[in-house]
Amino acid sequence: MRNAISVDIEDWFQVGAFETVIDRDDWNSLELRAEQNSDAVLALFERTNIKATFFILGWVAERCPQLIKRIVEQGHEVASHGYAHDRVFTFTADQFAADLKKSRAILEDLSGEKVKGYRAPSFSIDPRTPWAHDILAEHGYEYSSSVAPIKHDHYGWPDAPRFAYEPIEGNSFLEIPVTTAQLGPKRLAAGGGGFFRLLPYAFSNWAINQVNNDEGQAAIIYFHPWEIDPDQPRVENAPLKSKLRHYSRLSTMEAKLEKLIGDFEWERMDEMVAREKLVRKNDKIKRAA
Repeated sequence: MRNAISVDIEDWFQVGAFETVIDRDDWNSLELRAEQNSDAVLALFERTNIKATFFILGWVAERCPQLIKRIVEQGHEVASHGYAHDRVFTFTADQFAADLKKSRAILEDLSGEKVKGYRAPSFSIDPRTPWAHDILAEHGYEYSSSVAPIKHDHYGWPDAPRFAYEPIEGNSFLEIPVTTAQLGPKRLAAGGGGFFRLLPYAFSNWAINQVNNDEGQAAIIYFHPWEIDPDQPRVENAPLKSKLRHYSRLSTMEAKLEKLIGDFEWERMDEMVAREKLVRKNDKIKRAA
């Protein structure tokens, strides 16, 4: 079973946890660490011999153009994370379309490749944005990985399917939710990020094995380059809860990721999507025969 590993490239000051204490007008004056941290991620992937998908903010890509080129040169997929980490539900449908167009143009110009995938900042496609998938499909995206099918204080769509689904009737566009595990009636977040960094490794190992072996599905795991950077600046005026979530166990993250990579099989999101679409197409042909 091949799982998909993905990297959400945003810088330490662009995360949702700090949006109330760091003004966007100050972003250009802050230390940019996304490039050096992403290069460390690329080095990790090179020594573990895997390929991944990088969901990249257009804002970061503009300032780190050579990073985008290195990602492509090393065989990874470039996908969109929007332009400036605005949650989808803060947009109107027209504003969302404009954000997609802007970020995609930047990424395709720098990478020289078609951008097929999108991940909403903070997994912000949810019941408040019934138009989001339609707009993504209209703009030529083949898939999204923007739904977290859990209940969380910052995001979540607990009623969404746990695994890949076609949100638009009659359209092959796929939504690939991040991984959750099932413990009795309770659905648990197990897709990476802070959950992977803060919880014991045994939990993630159990969750991925459950998804792979018991349910016959691939896991979708994500993390951020800033999560392997224990030396990043500290935002002292942030809420205590936000600081605990953001800064805890940063020094252990890279070794933990390397163990995860070694314990399972991994591939790019677009490779997984292509295989999933082929299976669905063949199933439809069989049913019609």
